[in-house]
Amino acid sequence: MARMRKLMPLREALRLVREALRPRPLRTERVRLEEALGRVLAEDVLAPFDVPGFRRALMDGYAVRAADTFSASLEAPVKLRLVGEVRVGEVASARVGPGECAVIATGAMLPEGADAVVRVEGTAREGERVLVMEPVSPGQNVMEADADVRAGQVVLKAGTLLTPQRIGILSALGLEAVEVFARPRVAVFSTGEELLRPGEALVPGRIYDINWATITAAARLAGGEPSFMGVAPDELEELRALLARGLEEADVVVATGASSVGAADLMREALSAIGARVLVDGVRCKPGKPTIIALAGGKPIFCLPGKPTSALLTFTLFAEPVIARMAGLAGVARPVVSARLAERVVPDTGRHNFVFVRLAKAAGGGLVAEPIFKDAAAITALGLAHGFVEVPEGTELLPEGSEVSVTLLWPAWPIGRSDLVPEARVG
Repeated sequence: MARMRKLMPLREALRLVREALRPRPLRTERVRLEEALGRVLAEDVLAPFDVPGFRRALMDGYAVRAADTFSASLEAPVKLRLVGEVRVGEVASARVGPGECAVIATGAMLPEGADAVVRVEGTAREGERVLVMEPVSPGQNVMEADADVRAGQVVLKAGTLLTPQRIGILSALGLEAVEVFARPRVAVFSTGEELLRPGEALVPGRIYDINWATITAAARLAGGEPSFMGVAPDELEELRALLARGLEEADVVVATGASSVGAADLMREALSAIGARVLVDGVRCKPGKPTIIALAGGKPIFCLPGKPTSALLTFTLFAEPVIARMAGLAGVARPVVSARLAERVVPDTGRHNFVFVRLAKAAGGGLVAEPIFKDAAAITALGLAHGFVEVPEGTELLPEGSEVSVTLLWPAWPIGRSDLVPEARVG
């Protein structure tokens, strides 16, 4: 007989998990730049040299001594003698003296003696003479050495998420590889006698497993390295063996479908058999009431409901922040938008509610949130929802037309500790 659970308030459960687990990166590893996208720096990156390492032209034109051009105008151009040419990628061999100039390409090294570049549009050519028709000041159209980065400067800090542009910065510093936090290994398994894997023949009374796909994808989004261990029947020894294997092979274990009434008793026994300490045994929220969270050997175990919408939501609330912090991330960000309810919502009394909604454009502008009143087991509830509205415990009614904040399920993206995310929810 299933025992009664004393449900924990959602905020208390979140606080308890955060304080008990104190998730942090476990390991570091060195990866090549082509494999670094989405990884998090484990150390500060210092510039090994000045960038640029030399004075360079910012446009095509002529390298000159600025003082020679001060009187130049369209009506009275200054004539300079051409003494050479500097191409991109070569050391400037020409030297520019008083009354002289050199052809220079964008990005090329400024020759000795020159301190400015006259753009080519402001000149005319007469054999070995150049007519300068516009004046320039010292440093004009020139990037000074170390103007971008100085040797020894911290260019990217530890905890920075590596995006394409940041990987480009690392390449500009001549780095082939970089030290990053290792992705936490996440062992995932489903439970239930009725579950089949896609590709297996569908037979009466059986259904295809959804959670293996959504949870492994969600774990990867959070910065984890998930592996699916299979489907376990509701048998004590099978559950115990999968939990033990998950703890041996991974840093985090996530099980779905083993926390509902009846199955929860088996899961508690299996957790006890491996010496796990249960932190949370039921939460006052809907969906997500039967969630169990435990700790064994310093590793978290998340036993989530089996209904697809419940499983994904509770993963987002509890497991996602833990995995993200173990990966060195600040979390996963999701945009939050304002909308008006298309119809009233009566929350489940005594619980923290999450109402899934579909968004549509309002006739007069703005957005309308249409509540999806379907059981959390319905795959359409999972597929149709654009986001959810959080309704704190104690709220009796959300009237039709009331303004609500909708957290979008997608897009969602991992963020580093140094990233700014305006108008987004970070889990």
